[in-house]
Amino acid sequence: MSIRTVVTQPFSDQKPGTSGLRKKVPVFQQTHYLENFVQSIFDSIAAPQGATLVVGGDGRYYNREAIQTILKMAAANGFGEVLVGRGGILSTPAASCVIRKYQTFGGIILSASHNPGGPEEDFGIKFNSSNGGPATETVTEAIFSRSKNIASYRILDAADVALDKLGETTLGAMKVKVIDPVNDYAELMESLFDFDSIRALLKNDFRMRFDAMHAVNGPYAKEIIERRLGAPVGSVMNGVPLEDFGGGHPDPNLTYAHDLVEIMYGDDAPDFGAASDGDGDRNMILGKHFFVTPSDSLALLAANATLAPGYKQGLAGIARSMPTSAAADRVAKALNIPCYETPTGWKFFGNLMDAGKVTLCGEESFGTGSDHVREKDGLWAVLFWLNILAVRKQSVESIVREHWAKFGRNFYSRYDYEALPTEAANGVMLHLRDSFAGLTGKALGRYSVQTCDDFSYTDPVDGSVSKSQGVRILFSDGSRIIYRLSGTGTEGATLRVYLEAYEADAARHHLDAQEALKELIGIALEISELVQRTGRERPTVIT
Repeated sequence: MSIRTVVTQPFSDQKPGTSGLRKKVPVFQQTHYLENFVQSIFDSIAAPQGATLVVGGDGRYYNREAIQTILKMAAANGFGEVLVGRGGILSTPAASCVIRKYQTFGGIILSASHNPGGPEEDFGIKFNSSNGGPATETVTEAIFSRSKNIASYRILDAADVALDKLGETTLGAMKVKVIDPVNDYAELMESLFDFDSIRALLKNDFRMRFDAMHAVNGPYAKEIIERRLGAPVGSVMNGVPLEDFGGGHPDPNLTYAHDLVEIMYGDDAPDFGAASDGDGDRNMILGKHFFVTPSDSLALLAANATLAPGYKQGLAGIARSMPTSAAADRVAKALNIPCYETPTGWKFFGNLMDAGKVTLCGEESFGTGSDHVREKDGLWAVLFWLNILAVRKQSVESIVREHWAKFGRNFYSRYDYEALPTEAANGVMLHLRDSFAGLTGKALGRYSVQTCDDFSYTDPVDGSVSKSQGVRILFSDGSRIIYRLSGTGTEGATLRVYLEAYEADAARHHLDAQEALKELIGIALEISELVQRTGRERPTVIT
């Protein structure tokens, strides 16, 4: 085996987004494309000789091939050891868990999260730092800068590593340990939640279904929910990870998790339903004929946190992304703890957690987590809910309605307009920014605009400033309309419109969210000129 230096030329499109570099599989399959980006990571992170790296992914198409390349390049770049999940599998939260538990230098995670998989679909790669969280903007900018000037990469000429058998092998001078992808994560979950109480719940008449959507959390859910907690076999559905996610879209929302939604809204619905996404970091929570918004889920977990052993000491604080509803703010106020409003992107939460300022955090895009790792964590959220249900012995719906009666209801919805022409989407945002002066103080139906801005965030830990994080139209009664271009897609632009209206009157809490937000939705479309500028009459997804 010998180390080979390969001459290459830069690609101009390797700028990582909020969750790494995401492109279509054929883009990554271009000669030198993956290798250029991996070498750019290694050149930018200044890992010491002999450092340990974690590698794994969500099992989507091209996952195995990419891992073999990364292993050989890691050996050629001086790493001493790589921990890789068996079969190339590691959920994103499990990768964070492994990085933190074994105090490795960091990890490379292969995932395009909730995006579709397959030969013509999406693939992604990102670097997570030694705290287990996504690389900071300083690191990702350094990677991008390096990718624009790279002239060569180093790779070991060697046979592929057997990924399906636990054990240790070598690549040149580097050890490769194929580890159980589930065990470390499962042990962490047992330390946080009351598994005895959950087992008792599942032994009674309580029924649940967990939809793994043929994605990475299938093996995790089968081991934890069915084997360790004793739920009946079959409680985990679509539990075998497939390279194309069974032809589905592994995004746990009411549109794409249709198999689960049909069951939970059927005549003989189970008591509890949940789903997770491609790489296991997102979650959807359902009761019998009842949907829990991610914003409400974060607030509910915070309000009931001390029911779980891992959080019985209480919370240091809560953080939410700016587009997430203010439901968690009301809980934080009642608990007399801080609530931080951050840009979208888990790295912002990581700073707060590392500094001990927050314990729980969440995003409206079906991501919730805590300081147990430095990623959002889908299965963790499901187990937290099961712990609460086991202790309170109430239905999902009754727990949520009691919460609304105490704190008020934040009616909330998100409209996603996917794969828009980039120029048209940018035009909508530019038009909105140009409208600030004319909108401020204006009456729009029963709403009065208090202020408009383009959200900016100053990190309370390191002082870094993040500008232009989303246009906010803030109304005098606390209602909000937010417009934001998402960085998670690989085709065109995704424009997201977030709508929120607070309702203190319990007599109105029964309303459907779309009914309660109807006037606000009309205002959002009118002031943005979205239909006229994009030609899109309806959103791709409503959540």
